[in-house]
Amino acid sequence: MKVTLHIPDDVAERLSASGSDLSRRALEAFSLEEYKAGRLTEAQLRQLLGLQTRDALDGFLKAHEVWLNYTKEDLERERAALRRLGFGRPATDPAWVEAPDF
Repeated sequence: MKVTLHIPDDVAERLSASGSDLSRRALEAFSLEEYKAGRLTEAQLRQLLGLQTRDALDGFLKAHEVWLNYTKEDLERERAALRRLGFGRPATDPAWVEAPDF
């Protein structure tokens, strides 16, 4: 799908004065807002922006001060998986049982 935006010439000239690609900036702004609203997944955002790696997406999100939606439950699930794989401290260690509140 192709989306066209009509921007008056004088406004477009002022917006593109920084030398950056106005079309790219519009795509990034639109995509970022859709991601933040939960209408795009991380994979879809990567595809839309043409980012090749997850690391590139993380850098893009960080540059725009958008943090991953990572819950305490996500942390606990990953910790349990690491324990099953033999990593980390045993579950009897009090420092390992409870995740810190952020």
